Amino acid sequence: MQRGASNKVSWGLLFVLCGAIFLEGIDVSMMGVALPSIRTELGMSTSELSWVVSAYVLGYGGFMLLLGGRAADLLGRRRMFLTWLFIFLIFSGIGGFATEGWVLIVARFVTGVAAAFMTPAGLSIITTSFPEGPQRNKALLVYAGTAAAGFSLGLVVGGLLTAIDWRWVFFAPVILALVILLAAIRLIPKSVRPERSSHGFDFAGAISVTGAMLLLVSTVVNAPEVEMAWTIGTLAAGLVFLVAFIVVEKRSAAPLMRLGILRSGSLVRANLGAILFAGAFFGFQFVAVLYLQELRGWSALETGLALLAIGVDAILAPTLTPKLVSKFGNVRVIFGGLLLAALSYALFLPVSLDWSYAAMFPTMILTGIAFSLTYGPLTIAATDGIAEEEQGIAGGLLSTSIQFGAALGLSVVTAVSVIATGDQDSPQAILEGFKTALIVPVGAAVLGAVIIATGFRKRKVLREIH
Repeated sequence: MQRGASNKVSWGLLFVLCGAIFLEGIDVSMMGVALPSIRTELGMSTSELSWVVSAYVLGYGGFMLLLGGRAADLLGRRRMFLTWLFIFLIFSGIGGFATEGWVLIVARFVTGVAAAFMTPAGLSIITTSFPEGPQRNKALLVYAGTAAAGFSLGLVVGGLLTAIDWRWVFFAPVILALVILLAAIRLIPKSVRPERSSHGFDFAGAISVTGAMLLLVSTVVNAPEVEMAWTIGTLAAGLVFLVAFIVVEKRSAAPLMRLGILRSGSLVRANLGAILFAGAFFGFQFVAVLYLQELRGWSALETGLALLAIGVDAILAPTLTPKLVSKFGNVRVIFGGLLLAALSYALFLPVSLDWSYAAMFPTMILTGIAFSLTYGPLTIAATDGIAEEEQGIAGGLLSTSIQFGAALGLSVVTAVSVIATGDQDSPQAILEGFKTALIVPVGAAVLGAVIIATGFRKRKVLREIH
């Protein structure tokens, strides 16, 4: 009886955490659809408008490794999750009431920081609440599928809400966050908090790694719009902070991140794979949205509906993927997913000015299948075999990799498209720029598959040893 009650609580807990990651996914994707309406009402320039997106990425990527990872381990996962879910709620509401662009940008930055706390805290609550093995794997795959569903559905919901008033893109997450917060207070047990109060906090490591991530993410986000000298300068400064962080961690008695965690081949491969997978996916989505709206004249809602097929991963991730992982192993499933992603993006290369949706559909559906095979298993690989007290930092590393990869993919795709288009503004020239930029996601997915494939040899050696 007690065991049944415990299982009921565990899956109720998972339901709450899935609600939070769904909230994050839908919040990000709805924003992209609402940007044109925001610019019209608030009179924002193109560069100011880009900061509505960039501010979130900077807050998320810059603080994820510190606050979203180690703070959950050191200060308590439940405390971090609830506190920053509340802050997410408040600043999303502030964004909805904004009458000036700078208020909106600040609100998005703080919302990004809040997500940087929530996401790894929620992930580490899952990995410490479910025992390692099939049960945890199933929970992680459901969690990952929910995140992807939030992003996919957000494109459609964002279009619907923007048609009413763009401010509802901010107010809707407030309502959802409040429901999740009330459920989380009841269902997330206080016992989830790790007992690490006797350890000090590595402030030097915190400052150096936060500075490094802010500068590196800023370099990637702003690269297409600033002078080369500025890009090189921020990149160099970010690398200096990163080296300082490594030096501090080697000498610290209570390091923010134990560098030995990077000896885990599975963790390193998963994070590199996540960077390339996210870069490929977001790069492709960026090109596809511009193609549909700027060259084909489709509305935001029509574009969201066109991309909705990608949401098939929400069905496959919790149903098909666990069976494939159980039968073929985590590494092979990730490898197959990345190859399928490369194929799906390659199928979009012949795109023309009069392509029918039937010609686009194979790419959309295959991208969704690839997402279901890759996202969840990467989450498992990044946390598998990691000690309980370091689950937060492992989750933070993965989330940072995904955000950094997304920013990198968008930056490279944008730069390639601009260079390929040149000074021409004809529809055919723009299309050729898009087609050239599509080579980036194809190449990134292939490179990710190659990196993941290096795990085959290790698994073979382990089997021979046993």
